[in-house]
Amino acid sequence: MMRATFLGTGTSQGIPVIGCACPVCTSPDPRDSRLRSALFLTYHNLHLVIDAGPDFRQQMLRTGESRLDGILLTHEHNDHVAGLDDVRPFNFRQNRDMPIYADPHVLSEVTTRFAYAFEANPYPGAPRFDIRPIREDEPFFIAGHPVMPIRVWHGKMPVLGFRFGDLTYITDAKTIDADQIEKIRGSEVLILNALRHKPHESHLHLQAAIELSRQCGVSRTYFTHISHDLGKCGEVGASLPEGFFLAYDQLTITI
Repeated sequence: MMRATFLGTGTSQGIPVIGCACPVCTSPDPRDSRLRSALFLTYHNLHLVIDAGPDFRQQMLRTGESRLDGILLTHEHNDHVAGLDDVRPFNFRQNRDMPIYADPHVLSEVTTRFAYAFEANPYPGAPRFDIRPIREDEPFFIAGHPVMPIRVWHGKMPVLGFRFGDLTYITDAKTIDADQIEKIRGSEVLILNALRHKPHESHLHLQAAIELSRQCGVSRTYFTHISHDLGKCGEVGASLPEGFFLAYDQLTITI
């Protein structure tokens, strides 16, 4: 059995947005407060995180977890990588470098932005990364267990989603090529971005996300990477077709 916890379900600004007084940003419903998108996954007893944005420290404190076996990065935008410095407590506790799995160009960005961690003699207490390049066209393995990368398009930018057995996680997608959709088929659960109601140049909007999920033929779809423009969780969730759900922070699902 897999267990997935939504560490964050918001878009790059999170919700509430700084200075915004819209009904979503001022909602008393805790489901309408969204940190930047990330997922904690228990997969064959491995503790994995997908993306480590600026809320990573707060997100991990909320889980109460003290072990982390690796981080998978979808792409290099700051709302997905800016929190990597906060792997340090795991370095200290586990006495090991943190494995980071990503496309080579993403890892190149990590080594540039966190250059101090890759110096020949880093300062005491610097984060320690074990960077592990992956290819978009073949599965890779974590402790012997397979993970399938899925290339999606964030506008014109390539982003990786990941399939772990019966669960597929995709964020920051606008389009997915037909050969990559085939990699999703057979999943029991699809986690997919749905930014807002109105179309966007580099993200799926809600109706497009619903249609894409139907193409993939999955049983359950949970929407994430949500902006305040989508509306309140309770209202939007109640309007979704059967088998579709609006995710929210700290929601845990099992597969």
